[in-house]
Amino acid sequence: MLSTTMDDRTARAALTRLFEPGDTVGLALVAHYGAPDALRIAITARPAYAFGNVTADELSEGLSRWNSRIPLLKPEKDLADIDRLSGGFLVPGDKHWPAALNDLADSPVGLWYRGNLDLGIPAPEKAVTLTGSRDCTSYGTAVAGDLAHGLAQRGICIIAGLAYGVDSISSKAALAGSTSEGPATIAVVASGPDRDFPAGNADLANAIREKGLTVSEMPPTSAPTRQGFIARNRLMAALAGVTCVVEARSRSAALGTARIASTLGRGVAAVPGSTYSLNSAGCHSLLKDGTASLVTGVDDILEILAIDPNKVR
Repeated sequence: MLSTTMDDRTARAALTRLFEPGDTVGLALVAHYGAPDALRIAITARPAYAFGNVTADELSEGLSRWNSRIPLLKPEKDLADIDRLSGGFLVPGDKHWPAALNDLADSPVGLWYRGNLDLGIPAPEKAVTLTGSRDCTSYGTAVAGDLAHGLAQRGICIIAGLAYGVDSISSKAALAGSTSEGPATIAVVASGPDRDFPAGNADLANAIREKGLTVSEMPPTSAPTRQGFIARNRLMAALAGVTCVVEARSRSAALGTARIASTLGRGVAAVPGSTYSLNSAGCHSLLKDGTASLVTGVDDILEILAIDPNKVR
């Protein structure tokens, strides 16, 4: 039987399996009571009482939503499993906890990781998210590679999503171009930290972990879901000082990442493309509505980061 008395780290590990990413009621419980008591309430509370700005009905709905997951809670096993994978679980207050995530109204209760944590997680001013179409054109491939390689050579960490297309191209180019002592690239994934998705990028994920990290707010064994991908994008936006959309269609999820970055006060950039290319329609939309600054090269992104290109390697 699951113990209702746990330390903060173990309780947060359990909560990553109990709550969906961005669960506002669950996060409100943690903010109001702390993780150990939030877990106790989430698995034992009946009847539901209002607290803070959460009504009794909202908490009751949450309790019903979480109930089916209670038998799945084995946080000690999850923590042991990630340790065997040469990874770990970060919580707020840890030395390497990325404080940039605290800017999110729905900041995760913890962050599972695998890779070289000794290199740390850079502050936003030393990181750029490159994202865009999975079915990118040869133009998008070339631009993503050039931007990622050039930024990595200047000591900037590339944040991406391990997806096919712009994301994986950017991580590969960052690995090839990195000359920094910090992480070359960090992949934010929507699955558990033990599941590299898509499977075709498993070798890339292993390479990333040599010079950086793969991170997720989902616990081990978790399969990727549509909601997980949507939630993952807010982490990508928060971790970087600039989110640059290299190539994207008009309904691409990359546009959502860019708009989240904008609401957080982060820089947003987009690469222009051919007016005949549907793969650049999303970029042009961001440029036309003023969400994004137009960039054509590495120096443009450095300028948004407030970095003098003449003073970086």
